[in-house]
Amino acid sequence: MPKNRSGGGLTATQQAAKFLGVAALSGVVLAGIALPATGALGLAAKGTVEGFDEIPANLKTPPLSQRTTILDSKGGAIATVYSRDRTVVPLKDVSPYMQKAIVAIEDARFYQHGAVDLKGILRAMNRNVQSGGTAQGASTLTQQYVKNVFVEEAGDDPDKVAQATQQTIGRKVQELKYAIQVEEELGKKKILENYLNITFFGQQAYGIEAASHRYFSKSAKDLKLEEAALLAGLVQSPSRYDPVNDTEEATKRRNTVLQRMADVGDISRATAKKAQSTPIKLKVSKPQNGCITAVSGAGFFCDYVRQVFLTDPAFGKTKEDRAKIWNRGGLTVRTTLDPQAQQGVQDSIKSHVYKTDKVATAVTLVQPGTGKIMGMGQSKPYGLGQNETQYNYSVNKGMGGSNFGFPTGSTFKPFLAAAAIEGGTPPTQMYSAPYEMDYPDTVQTCGKPWVNNSVPKYHLENESESEEGPYALKDAMEMSVNTYFVQMLQDIGMCPVSHMTDKLGVVQGDGTKLPQNPSTLTLGSNGLSPLTMASAYAAFANRGTYCTPIAIESVKTANGDSLPVPKSTCTQAMSQTTADTINTLLRGVVDSGTGREAGLQSRDNAGKTGTTDARKNAWFVGYTPNMSGAVWVGSPSQSVEMEQITIGGVYRDKVYGGEVPGPIWRDAMTNALNGQPAPPFNTVDIPDAPRDEGDDEGRGRGRGRGGRHDDFDDGKNKPGNTTPFPGITITPGTIGGNDGTPRGQTNGGQTGP
Repeated sequence: MPKNRSGGGLTATQQAAKFLGVAALSGVVLAGIALPATGALGLAAKGTVEGFDEIPANLKTPPLSQRTTILDSKGGAIATVYSRDRTVVPLKDVSPYMQKAIVAIEDARFYQHGAVDLKGILRAMNRNVQSGGTAQGASTLTQQYVKNVFVEEAGDDPDKVAQATQQTIGRKVQELKYAIQVEEELGKKKILENYLNITFFGQQAYGIEAASHRYFSKSAKDLKLEEAALLAGLVQSPSRYDPVNDTEEATKRRNTVLQRMADVGDISRATAKKAQSTPIKLKVSKPQNGCITAVSGAGFFCDYVRQVFLTDPAFGKTKEDRAKIWNRGGLTVRTTLDPQAQQGVQDSIKSHVYKTDKVATAVTLVQPGTGKIMGMGQSKPYGLGQNETQYNYSVNKGMGGSNFGFPTGSTFKPFLAAAAIEGGTPPTQMYSAPYEMDYPDTVQTCGKPWVNNSVPKYHLENESESEEGPYALKDAMEMSVNTYFVQMLQDIGMCPVSHMTDKLGVVQGDGTKLPQNPSTLTLGSNGLSPLTMASAYAAFANRGTYCTPIAIESVKTANGDSLPVPKSTCTQAMSQTTADTINTLLRGVVDSGTGREAGLQSRDNAGKTGTTDARKNAWFVGYTPNMSGAVWVGSPSQSVEMEQITIGGVYRDKVYGGEVPGPIWRDAMTNALNGQPAPPFNTVDIPDAPRDEGDDEGRGRGRGRGGRHDDFDDGKNKPGNTTPFPGITITPGTIGGNDGTPRGQTNGGQTGP
């Protein structure tokens, strides 16, 4: 007969024991409740067979979040990213010391009991009654595993995590029901394996393999006795016993584990004593996560890959679906990045622009015919430190880039020329192309005509007074004659140009359609990204077929299953004859025009220079039949005028598209294409413009200036461009010329030139 307490009745421990005995007989076993005995008396909420049976027992273990590896096109690792740093390993690849240590300290009777350990519960309740608190818990290792499953499923949602870890009777009973299911379905060895792979060991390490690498820079199968004991001791409180920050506490806890292993007979007491006297010897590998770990300057490409995964419906119908897959990780993402091309990009950038310069450069290479992004880099490294950034200057805002891209200047002119030729304008077309002129009084759009009704009228001029027509298209393109192309736009109207840029995937950096106004569709006054430009020019190289850019070749899950990936869509943007004509025209730019300093020596190449208002942006966009590349140089905030400036250790009186971006493009392309085939362009015969008798310069006037000055857009009476980054405001109509005339006035919904 049990003894009654003073005043009659059983002691708290006796009452709890009696309750558990009745519950067991009824088929309701409540375990793992680390509460005072008095708290255990309030279990009536689920204390019946009927109530217990109503709890669902269909525990679905979520795939464990693991690290994702991003590879280049040859299979080399670019970066490792993860929501939780974990590498799942089978039990055979875990040191036997580790297996014994975790069982000894967390659940010594693991192999003797089922999902619940009644002896452990009675012992814990007795201890808790004596202490008046929760000195000891009684959760089995199986129950702990179930709890970790709930936490894993909660992910990074703080509300769900709190719900998964709440200390309520209902939660504990639910854990028990699932633990019974797990015991029946998995067995002890699999439960132990799963537990070791799911548990958090501190220092951002989830699972025993990641923990072993974090603290000792070795695999879990190679852990020594004292190392295994230290890791096993972390599970109870990873922060309190963190050996990196508190060696003394970590040593005490490790020695407790070693003593426990000796107590249960896993090791001898002599072995335990020897291990306890061994100082902790860590070989810490710092957490390496995210695109900041990328090699060869591929951090921005890595981030672009992440953005593609999170935004493309190929990886899930909703943003939440895609984020869940990405955060779960365990993926192997093979990308289009070519290691040779990427190295070529980085080497060229480093030799021409320093990260400490006032301006930056961004370079993107794309493969014509496939849309594959082969290289992507910039002079400001990926990061959060000084002279670093996480803005990707090569891409649009929606993919981690600038708000609006960067004005492209005269690199836009080939799009206008392509629209004109496609519509029937001959490549021998001549215009008077004076040194300076007002914009036309009216220019047709796809709707209401644009009207030059400002006071004074919108006006433009060429870079040099020697640039005075008449000119044919060939010479006008080589020397980038502004007035020629404005007259061409007046002739064909803006709608054909707008349709052409639509077919070439040309949108502003914020993803919106280009506005229909003369400066935008002639002189490139609106912001575009290098990726947009490289992809559009690739259509010229591909004989008129435009392919949407892609970055991902394949994705495999941790189980080896393949996920669908977005494919490039290729469409004919212009006839082959039109593309061949543009190729012929742009060959002249690098042969004898403004892009001579960019020209490649060993293969067919073509391209176009561009320099914008106040020299705030300089571009070179060019291509060969098998590679297209865009180079931008400028201030990301659009606050630096590139005059009397040092870039890459070289002083520049004035920066031009052919002078700074051109050589960057040349060196990047040379390295990227080294050893690659050198196919020729398909070209057309474009007769030279006739010379007037007595005209010593003919229509080639202006070429004696070294091809450096004639790609500059004068900026007079042009609209402003919205700033590329948050926090910087440049009001439309104020950027550009310095003649004091009004800028960017609107008329009938159309922005001024």
